[in-house]
Amino acid sequence: MAGGRRRRHHFGRIHAFTCGKASMKEEHSLIGGPGFSRKVYCNDPERATASLINYGDNYVRTTKYTLATFLPKSLFEQFRRVANFYFLVCAVLSFFPVSPYSGVSNVVPLLVVVAATMAKEFIEDFRRKQQDIEMNNRKVKVHDGGGDFSYSKWRDLKVGDIVRVEKDEFFPADLILLSSNYDDAICYVETMNLDGETNLKLKQALEETSKVQEDSSFQNFRAVITCEDPNANLYTFVGSMEIEDQQHPLAPQQLLLRDSKLRNTDFVYGVVIFTGHDTKVMQNATDPPSKRSKIEKRMDKIIYCLFFLLILISFIGSIFFGITTDDDIENGRMKRWYLRPDDTDIFFDPNEPVAAAILHFLTALMLYSYLIPISLYVSIEIVKVLQSIFINQDVKMYHAETDKPAHARTSNLNEELGQVDTILSDKTGTLTCNSMEFIKCSIAGVAYGRGVTEVERALSTRHESDFGKELRENNNSAKVRESKTSVKGFNFMDERIMNGNWIKEPNANVIQNFLRLLAVCHTAIPEVDEGTGKVSYEAESPDEAAFVIAARELGFEFYERTHTTISLRELDPITGLKVQRSYKFLNVLEFSSARKRMSVIVRDEEGKLLLLSKGADSVMFERIAKNGRQFEENTKQHISEYADSGLRTLILAYRELNEEEYNQFNKEFTQAKNLVSADQEQIVESIIQNIEKDLILLGATAVEDKLQDGVPECIDKLAQAGIKLWVLTGDKMETAINIGFACSLLRQGMKQIIISSDTPENKSLEKMEDKAAADAAIKASVIRQLREASALLSSSDEYEALALIIDGKSLTYALEDDVNDLFLELAIGCASVICCRSSPKQKALVTRLVKMRTGSTTLAIGDGANDVGMLQEADIGIGISGVEGMQAVMSSDIAIAQFRFLERLLLVHGHWCYRRISSMICYFFYKNIAFGFTLFFFEIYASFSGQPAYNDWFMSLYNVFFTSLPVIALGVFDQDVSSKLCLKFPLLYQEGIQNILFSWKRIIGWIVNGVVTSAIIFFFCMRTMEHQAFRKGGQVVELEVLGATMYTCVVWVVNCQMALSISYFTYVQHIFIWGSIIFWYIFLLAYGAIDPSFSTTAYKVLVEALAPAPYFWIITLLILIASLLPYFVYASIQMRFFPMYHQMIQWIRKDGQTSDPEYCNVVRQRSIRNTTVGFTARLEASKRFNASRRVESYTKPETTSVRFESSKRSEGLSEDR
Repeated sequence: MAGGRRRRHHFGRIHAFTCGKASMKEEHSLIGGPGFSRKVYCNDPERATASLINYGDNYVRTTKYTLATFLPKSLFEQFRRVANFYFLVCAVLSFFPVSPYSGVSNVVPLLVVVAATMAKEFIEDFRRKQQDIEMNNRKVKVHDGGGDFSYSKWRDLKVGDIVRVEKDEFFPADLILLSSNYDDAICYVETMNLDGETNLKLKQALEETSKVQEDSSFQNFRAVITCEDPNANLYTFVGSMEIEDQQHPLAPQQLLLRDSKLRNTDFVYGVVIFTGHDTKVMQNATDPPSKRSKIEKRMDKIIYCLFFLLILISFIGSIFFGITTDDDIENGRMKRWYLRPDDTDIFFDPNEPVAAAILHFLTALMLYSYLIPISLYVSIEIVKVLQSIFINQDVKMYHAETDKPAHARTSNLNEELGQVDTILSDKTGTLTCNSMEFIKCSIAGVAYGRGVTEVERALSTRHESDFGKELRENNNSAKVRESKTSVKGFNFMDERIMNGNWIKEPNANVIQNFLRLLAVCHTAIPEVDEGTGKVSYEAESPDEAAFVIAARELGFEFYERTHTTISLRELDPITGLKVQRSYKFLNVLEFSSARKRMSVIVRDEEGKLLLLSKGADSVMFERIAKNGRQFEENTKQHISEYADSGLRTLILAYRELNEEEYNQFNKEFTQAKNLVSADQEQIVESIIQNIEKDLILLGATAVEDKLQDGVPECIDKLAQAGIKLWVLTGDKMETAINIGFACSLLRQGMKQIIISSDTPENKSLEKMEDKAAADAAIKASVIRQLREASALLSSSDEYEALALIIDGKSLTYALEDDVNDLFLELAIGCASVICCRSSPKQKALVTRLVKMRTGSTTLAIGDGANDVGMLQEADIGIGISGVEGMQAVMSSDIAIAQFRFLERLLLVHGHWCYRRISSMICYFFYKNIAFGFTLFFFEIYASFSGQPAYNDWFMSLYNVFFTSLPVIALGVFDQDVSSKLCLKFPLLYQEGIQNILFSWKRIIGWIVNGVVTSAIIFFFCMRTMEHQAFRKGGQVVELEVLGATMYTCVVWVVNCQMALSISYFTYVQHIFIWGSIIFWYIFLLAYGAIDPSFSTTAYKVLVEALAPAPYFWIITLLILIASLLPYFVYASIQMRFFPMYHQMIQWIRKDGQTSDPEYCNVVRQRSIRNTTVGFTARLEASKRFNASRRVESYTKPETTSVRFESSKRSEGLSEDR
């Protein structure tokens, strides 16, 4: 026997289906037609049929390249870049006579750069290959045809194979469930890798295959499955299985998807129907959207400008060259007789000046190619990878509790982290923990629970809150009581019903039914620790787990579930002792977002049939019987108070059923669940509604989704940095608003502009038969509210901060093309924006609207599968590696464990990366222009003859060896201020938002600096060396000496310019800067020692000409000083009289005033604006409010509270003073 047998249960009666009773209608009639043509021959012993049909193997490849395609595809990727393609053309032309330098010297740098980039691509793809190999080589048991199962690799699976998957293993392909160790052939599946949901899904096989439960039983098993072709829909499946000439319909209930995991089930048998890239998870796999930073896009524009400049100066030079060549012979006389124009080739032929000018144009295009930095792209890629490593290894963004560090999944957007203008955040699991705690409840109209929520603490600062006044009086004692509980999921403190005291309460029977309902009405699964005996629960949601834990802590412990029963240890109110009771499960009426409730039908030990139900107040109160509303008013009041405290509430109710009523329901319900039709769900729902009525109200629960640690502090710092935060949540408006107060997105005195469609007017419109007219009327209402809000915004003074709160239905109309401009203008003018009841699609659309219309950098942060669209749409997607699975993380650009780490990620790493990349690119263009324009000036001096001033290898190695490493060190290590000061002065981040460090003004400044530097170097060298004796023997300077001297000056100047620009020196930078200069001399010495046939003009130029001449060293020193002086003077004046914000902080640091509170406060005040959010801004607003109250007390004005409304209380605008 392959696995342990269990006592036969009829679990199918518990859940909303039975084994294999579906009728073949509608969708199943499509089988065999287009899109439904797949045939699977189960347990084909020789796999002959599978091979003949050629469905493909189960090998999955996620790599970008293969061994055969790596070289061509990678080369294509490299030369798609305009700059690289230009250098390739130059490399090809360098082997023709038109070239001003040798071909080899031009090809080598290009090869180095392209090879480095290709090596990076190879390493990244090789890592993906290793992951593929690990996955494809996983083992699973496969039927070998003789009734035995043996281990086989995933990659070797074929369509039709029978596999045995055991507990906690992943499914190797898409399978049809045949049977399991349970008699009813059910199994539990975790789909976290697919949809991000951590709750378990229940699957069940057909009744016809459920009996095949042992390995040997499959020896003679044969079946043919006909089903849909491979597609990406995870939630639908249509097919049929033919067994012994009988057709049986298949549904999603029998489908087990690849990469989902088997849980709480010892083993299952399944047949492979989709393999490899045909599986649904691979059909859903899409390449993430290509994202490029704004700096990179602007860098491309600069390169295009340099290309234009290169073409322009080449064109001008060619015109002058053509004119000069045409004048070389005039009336038979040679003007430049030393060039022998009467005996020359086409390149200098006076008789063909146009052809000579055209050829010179090609020569010039190659000669001035050094204006374009060949190593720019590869240097930036190297720097970004190293920056990502620093982000990954930052221990201050490591979350010890989950053992998760920050993880930069892409390095392309590092600098974009320093330019974020708007953050769009999910709430649940992102701002909050998604770890629910049972904190309060209302039973029989009495409120229980003395815990204090985060929202209540925030409410205590609001003057109009009665609860706040009470809380301020008892705050310390409340905190003490709260700290006593240490049970995860249970933060309840009330001696009246704890420790069995509930039996002394007046309504003890109601409390007993309430707690019993918490312990029974759920689908949680208990797991007993064999070592300690403690019971833990695996539930579909954190809320449900909190309810079961609360029931246990209050005396009703759920400890065992079989397929038909649920067992509790209850506190008996008569004896006061714990007794064991079992309840027979009959049906589960499952929760859905449409139903907003869940019910179970059970039979207790006395034989009573009970319907136990819990759900949202909006759907539960209308199902309460007239004689069951005894506690309704008190319960509603308590629910309102709980919502004000930011708690999630559910109503609990029950009723007794008679046998006849239940039997009729069960018959209709079973038939409806077995239907396969388009309106099956509606039929099932109508039957359920007939039983879920006439309920008796017991009370309400209140659970808290606590804020994550450090969320208010993080939001405050981000607000001080000038970053706007929008919250996009699926929660209801009241909860979202109260969470807004808890994390200081909202504050006292802030006007709340509420745009809502949930009004009696609009509800009556929705019932109209003319849906188009109803939609138009609701849309008109939303537009009217938006316009009124815009008028309020325009009339507000500079000290007023406004908050926009909009619900999902209104957002639908606000995002339409003719309305979204009005909505966006209003939202941008508000200090905070909260979008409630937002769907995943709406989250993505709002993100796209902000990104496209404002042009600013957007960052989306979320933790669930419903946030994926938002993460991919934003400029930067941040995934929270929380409890809702890895879907958001896998779709993100950067993953962090907690929202609070966003503060350091943006204000520290974002600022540093932005500054480093900006400075690095500016310096790159500076050094290339400084070098390239010396060639241009020499060309002017040489009549645009195409004669280069430098040796071929000097030019080729300039960007690769002599100036590249210091730039990389700048991009990796430079810091304008320390991380501590970045956080202390958040306004520093505005330099990135306003793009101060990479503005066109700054870029042009560096370009001008490069031109000035090249002019000083060239003209200084020319004027001092042109006629001056250079050596001991009185020899004057030759071309090779002039070129080597100018090159030496260029290397010194650009590297010392780097030293002046760096704010934070490390030993690496010292080594790279001074090492590059020293390496130039070593290279010149070694290269000059090589045979002159190779070294040409550099042959012994250092040993014989430069080093012995004091004039060379003096010129180098003087030119170095003269070249750096303009920048030094400008930087000194700018820092002294017009300092940027980071320079002000540097002065504070150098003067030792970082610990002076008064001085720091003066600087920090610049980061606090009246329209920001956060507790710092709230404190400032409170000071202004109190000051205004003191002024008003002299004039004794009337105190008013105004609420702007459109037509109903819940619609329109509100002002909360």
